[in-house]
Amino acid sequence: MTAQDRWKQQAAWKAVELVESGMVVGLGTGSTADFATRRIGRLLQEGTLREIVGIPSSLRTERLAREVGIPLTTFEDHPRIDLTIDGADEVDPALNLIKGGGGALLREKVLAQASARNIIIVDESKLSPQLGEKWALPVEVIPFARRVEEEFLKSLGASVTLRPGDDGAPYRTDQGNFILDARFGPIEEPAALAERLNARAGIVEHGLFIGLATQVIVAGEAGTRVLTR
Repeated sequence: MTAQDRWKQQAAWKAVELVESGMVVGLGTGSTADFATRRIGRLLQEGTLREIVGIPSSLRTERLAREVGIPLTTFEDHPRIDLTIDGADEVDPALNLIKGGGGALLREKVLAQASARNIIIVDESKLSPQLGEKWALPVEVIPFARRVEEEFLKSLGASVTLRPGDDGAPYRTDQGNFILDARFGPIEEPAALAERLNARAGIVEHGLFIGLATQVIVAGEAGTRVLTR
């Protein structure tokens, strides 16, 4: 295991300490969130946790949760989540986030908004003075509007790339949409940009998570620390 993977695991295991028996837990998507999902499954098998149900943020996470033995539910039966554990691609000092590197930004944001607590787990490389310095902003668009929204993002100053899939065709989200990766550079006013993107009919969702993180657990060379809004 690399040092970065150890840090991801440390952050994930620290977050899982917040999970209590009987909770509805939101299960994030990505390499860091996977460590949390596997840990919850292990604690269920050991009997340390009981009567946990999970709501996965992607089909990929759903498969992993079933593999490790986490019972799953839906919003139809549990419209409120007690705690979500998820990763992030970039975190600014105000604990705003860029997410969506794994392509699950829409469902991840639904989980975050439905959660009483949203715990973000990262290694220290994901901390940034400003969003956009390290990561392009994922923007999920309906295929019909791809070119229109690409031109709109360019008009805002972004360099835009249509995300490719493993087969060379455009990547498709679990909802069948495309993702435009918009590189703005440092985003001076992320909340204002989020509002502009929210107003676009062809944009299904974007990776700016403004004010949604309850805590960010960061692991690195100096150990693990918890950042709180």
